[in-house]
Amino acid sequence: MPCPNTVPYRGNVTRESRQRLLQQKSMVLWFTGLSGSGKSTIAHAVEERLHAMGRLTYVFDGDNVRQGLCSDLSFSPEGRAENLRRISEMVKLFLDAGLVCLTAFISPLRADRERCKQLIDCGRFYEVYVKCPLEVCEQRDVKGLYELARQGKIKNYTGVSAPYEEPENPDLVLASDRNSLEECVEAAVDFVLNKLQERQS
Repeated sequence: MPCPNTVPYRGNVTRESRQRLLQQKSMVLWFTGLSGSGKSTIAHAVEERLHAMGRLTYVFDGDNVRQGLCSDLSFSPEGRAENLRRISEMVKLFLDAGLVCLTAFISPLRADRERCKQLIDCGRFYEVYVKCPLEVCEQRDVKGLYELARQGKIKNYTGVSAPYEEPENPDLVLASDRNSLEECVEAAVDFVLNKLQERQS
């Protein structure tokens, strides 16, 4: 809810004027998937490719956000929902600045992802499902967290003691267990460039 006794101030520099300056249209790719599926790795690699093409981008990474903006939140369903709400509000500001935003969050519940989509703006929100079986993610266990969750040392861990609801109609699916990092990045970059072209036509 908006803060009471405040009125939004709208300056003369608009999103459209910023986009003209940057020669791009703002959008967000929302990478969702289990821990260890490769969301952050793919998102950052996509950013590198787009940056090299002269596109202004920013990656919102789940662990990074938990270090500051959302460091006071738990991993309970309520804490996760508030984490995503704050990120959505932040992404809205970056979209207004004209950037291509890439978010890498487990965001396990469909209802929470749908709320993010509605809050950000459904016309600029693209859900990217980084699909990878739980057993493969556990084999990778790059952070050692699955093992701790299996031992009961971490509560509410997605895929172990908390659910992950697969997207029903994602805009893009990246099967990171079957495709290489380069193949996933190529597919995501092509997707972005196609969407940028659509918005320019």
